[in-house]
Order: sequence, then C-alpha cells, then structure tokens
Amino acid sequence: MKNPIINNALFTDFYELTMAQGYWKNNMNHAVVFDMFFRRQPFNGGFSVFAGLENLIDAITDFSFGEDDIEYLRSQKIFEEGFLEFLKDFRFNGDMYAFEEGSIIFPQEPIVRIHANLIEAQIVEALILNIINFQSLIATKTARVWLASKKGGIMEFGLRRAQGPDGGMSATRASFIGGAAGTSNTLAGKIYGIPVMGTMAHSWIMAFPSELEAFRAYAKIYPTNAVFLIDTYDTLKSGVKNAIIAGRELVEKGYNFGVRLDSGDISYLTREVRRELDKAGFPQAKICVSNELTEEIIETLVQQNTPIDSWGVGTHMVTGGNEASFTGVYKLGARHDEKTDQMQPAMKFSDNPEKNTNPGIKNVFRLYDAEGNAKADIIARKDEVIEEGKEYRYYHPMIDYRQFVFNAAKVEPMLKKVVEGGKRIGEKKSEAETLRKARETMQKQLESFDGSYKRILNPHIYKVSLTEAMKELKMEFIKARIK
Repeated sequence: MKNPIINNALFTDFYELTMAQGYWKNNMNHAVVFDMFFRRQPFNGGFSVFAGLENLIDAITDFSFGEDDIEYLRSQKIFEEGFLEFLKDFRFNGDMYAFEEGSIIFPQEPIVRIHANLIEAQIVEALILNIINFQSLIATKTARVWLASKKGGIMEFGLRRAQGPDGGMSATRASFIGGAAGTSNTLAGKIYGIPVMGTMAHSWIMAFPSELEAFRAYAKIYPTNAVFLIDTYDTLKSGVKNAIIAGRELVEKGYNFGVRLDSGDISYLTREVRRELDKAGFPQAKICVSNELTEEIIETLVQQNTPIDSWGVGTHMVTGGNEASFTGVYKLGARHDEKTDQMQPAMKFSDNPEKNTNPGIKNVFRLYDAEGNAKADIIARKDEVIEEGKEYRYYHPMIDYRQFVFNAAKVEPMLKKVVEGGKRIGEKKSEAETLRKARETMQKQLESFDGSYKRILNPHIYKVSLTEAMKELKMEFIKARIK
C-alpha cells in the first residue's frame, strides 16, 4: 500500500535537511555505510521481532520531493535555490541490506545496513527508524502475548486505542507478524489480507428490550459466527443463561456458538461459565475473553488451566503497553576516504560505554548446534567468513574478558541485500503473501531458540558476540582515542 505520508521525502527530521544542505555546500556527498541497530530488548524480554521491512522498502524506493514540498522548504528562508534544485531530482539510489522480515533480533547487531551517498543516507534516517522501531515494538509485544497463551488464538482488537490512523494500520500489520490470528481492523483486513474478526458490543445488547432478544437477533443474522457477549448485565445470573437458550436454538439448526467475557474476575467467571455450558450439554461452545489483557495476565491464566479458547487483546498490544518505544538507532559505520580511495571504518564514542558503536562494515551470522538450536549471533567484518564445522573464539561486545569458543554445525548469514541502486530486488509480493511469509519466519525462528530465551519474566540473555577481527578493529579505535 502506497502511503502518501511516508512516501513523501519531507517525512524526515528538519535537521536532516539542514545537514544535507551543509554537505551539498561543502561538496560532501561521498559514499557511506550506516547501520540500524537497537540498544536493549523491550519489555525486559529475551528477544525481539523484526517488522516493517516491506513498508520500508516501498517507502525508500519511491519517496521524493514534490513541487509543493520544494515550495514549503523555500518558505522556510533557510535553503539556497541551488540546493532546492538538487532536491527536485532527489531519489534514494543506494543499496540496503536487512534481516528477513519476521526474524528474531537482538541488541547491538545491525538489522538494516545502508550503502549510499552521504546526503541520501542522511535523509532516510528518520524514515527507517520510524517504520522499523514502531512495527518491531508491536510485533515483539504480540509475540510475547502469543507465547504466553501457549500459541493460542489471539485476536487483535486495538484499533480504537492505537496511536492515530497510521499507528492503527501499522500496529495491525505488526501484530499479525507477531502471532495474532486476526484483527478487528477492517481496512487492514482488506489491504493486508488479515482475517477480520469481531463479536458484538454492549450497545447491541442494550439496544434491545432484553438480553435474550439481542442474542436471538444476532444469531438469526449471523448463525455461523454467533459469539454472545455475556457480561453486559450479569455474567452468571443472566448472560450465560441467555446465551445457552439462544445457543441451543442454533445447535438445533446445526450451528454452534460461543461466548465472550469482557470484565470481572476472568479466572473465576470462565470456570463457572464453562461449568454452565458443559452442564447444558455444550462442551463444544468456545469461551473468548478480553479486557485490558497483557502477556503477564494471560500467562497466569494459562498456568491456572483457565478454560479459555481465545483471547481478544487490544490496548496493551497495539500501543506497546508499558514500553513506549523501541530503542533503534542509526549510526555511521564507514565512510569513503579520498586519499586512499577506500571505505574507512568509523566509530562513535560516548561517555556511556554501552553507547560506543562497533566500527566498519559489518555482517551478522547466526550459529546453530547439531540439533538446530540457535546458540549465538556473531557480528563480523564484511570480508570475514565463518565456516561450518570449524572452531572460533568470539568476544563480548563490551567486556573483553568474556569470550567463548564454538564450533557451529550451521552458519546462517542474516543480512541480505533487498534494495540495489534504489530498486527493490526481486518481484514485489502481495501484502497478504508478504505478511504470511513474515509470520512464518517469526514462528520458525522462535522454534530454534531455547525456552529460556522466550520466558516472559527473567529470560536468559542470548549471546551477541564479535569475531576476533571485529574485536581487534574496535580496540584499535579505543586505544587510539586513549592516547
């Protein structure tokens, strides 16, 4: 779907444009390499899910400055006419490497790598971070909810609580990658091919003279999709009893039914509702619950063997809940040197050591043992090769004395070229096919990680390490700065 906002090259921070004019005036438009990576796992979790790549490819290969955009910039009284003429023909003509969408990702490793001229690479920074940060946050949150439910049926019901229209669409897209089975967002269903789902509102029931009449009316119109909301008045005294009456009439006609609870003590009420349904002879009737659910609540209910068949999750999933943002950043890793005509590594230093970057053009490899379990992600220099069946020593990115030796049965390169010369590589797939593939990637990759990394609380920390050559390059920069 072409987005009129993110396909506009004004979708960038203003200082990117003022810096771009500075580069233009100083004839600084040499080749550079930037990395996008993130600093820490959200939700105190053990993994994240990479999402938003296809939207980013669409945006970065298509966005440009229109005549009205140039006129707006001219009105700011800060840009020279020559620079504005330069922007009229601006396009991204660089290359982009990225993890496969839906991949499981970890802090410090480059998940997107940009090769471009300096001005191009600078202008697309905000675009990259905006798309990948938000969708990765929501896909990660959803994956946690999905795992907490023991990979149960998750319905994304968050449109009315999402951060605006684009936030609603992006959140639905990312939620599907993260494991949601469907959405209440009808437009997302049309555009992305995501199954649309929904039951009824309390207002439907309150609009009828009685709860039973409301249930019967709904069942008459939607006999194949009758899920009765039973907590409008009193879940146990009236809701489930009327659902059984209306449900029995449906079953006699050859249909089935279910019920949904949206309030109260979910653990207690679902057990009582299940007892009433079974006693009435409807063990096949499904129970769905909603109401401000989080992965922690869902995990607790699952551990208590609460009889719940599906989950409607909204606010805390599409907004990120207690985590406001994903910590993705975009940093220069290498730049062209005219004297040597070579790409020279660059490194950012900080008073906070954890914010020091890894220099140079980097690749990422995932190492597996003989049983197919992911054991570590390795950051290597671009020209390095890690061979299967060969033992190597790897180093902690920040603590030099922490290291390990490993002989990988399988080595998987994680960064793949997806844009070349400003053009998408390969044929563009449909939105539905793209999302299904990303969802499958998430599920398949999660299976390769030990359960300790996927715990909701206090997960084990997965190794992201440097090769010896990468460690030595970083130490060269550090030692040169100390002198």
